[in-house]
Amino acid sequence: MTGGRFAGQAVLVTGAGSGFGRATALGFAREGAAWVGLVERDTERLAVVADAVRAMGAQAIPVAADLRHAAECAAAVQTIATAAGRLDVAVSNHAAMVPPLDLLDTPDAAWSLQLDVNLTSHLVIAREAGRVMREAGRGVILFTASVNALGAGRGSGPYVVTKAGLVALTRVLAAEVAPLGIRVNCVSPGPADTQRSVDLVGEAAMERFRQSFPGVPMGRLASAEDIAEAFLYLASDAAAYVTGHNLVVDGGLTTLIYEPPAS
Repeated sequence: MTGGRFAGQAVLVTGAGSGFGRATALGFAREGAAWVGLVERDTERLAVVADAVRAMGAQAIPVAADLRHAAECAAAVQTIATAAGRLDVAVSNHAAMVPPLDLLDTPDAAWSLQLDVNLTSHLVIAREAGRVMREAGRGVILFTASVNALGAGRGSGPYVVTKAGLVALTRVLAAEVAPLGIRVNCVSPGPADTQRSVDLVGEAAMERFRQSFPGVPMGRLASAEDIAEAFLYLASDAAAYVTGHNLVVDGGLTTLIYEPPAS
């Protein structure tokens, strides 16, 4: 596709093999991006989404990487920027989760894994992408945070802490790079119908949740496309005066303060 909001642009999306990342990568391709860099650890998923991007007329740049390692984060950005000759948008979307544990019982390895993947790697990707964008005098950096950044999630302490850190990183980085022509924002999804959710609760439970999810005022889970559309907006010129913002996309979940227990 030659037209669209991102005509001729080069975009990088991490965690591109499924869920929000896949939907966002395909959204950029549909909206005219010339190059879509795809970063994913699962090589089978990476190949499938690369084919889907190409089918939409964009050039796919697939990169298999384990983003726990800072060197692989930096290499992925450089590979995509070099192949495309530019980098206009970077969507840092990947995350790691471990089975629920209270913080008092969380081993150092579980804490370190989530800190490395959910926070440090995003800094490295943003730093490398920002250096490329600085030379062009423009660019957009986006992160996937979470409604978990806004309050306690019992049993998922490291995840909550790292997502809150990602929102803080968004604000600090946005202030620093605004004079360089670079905007930085994040999206905080609520409960969503993704492969990660299936992995967490199982297919049977997810099928029930797809029918109704009463914990959310809108009564349903987010689709991957719901979140992708938020990223596409923030990356577009329609959001040209938006930076340092955490866009919560949660069906109204975080509007709820307190409801009396059923009598």
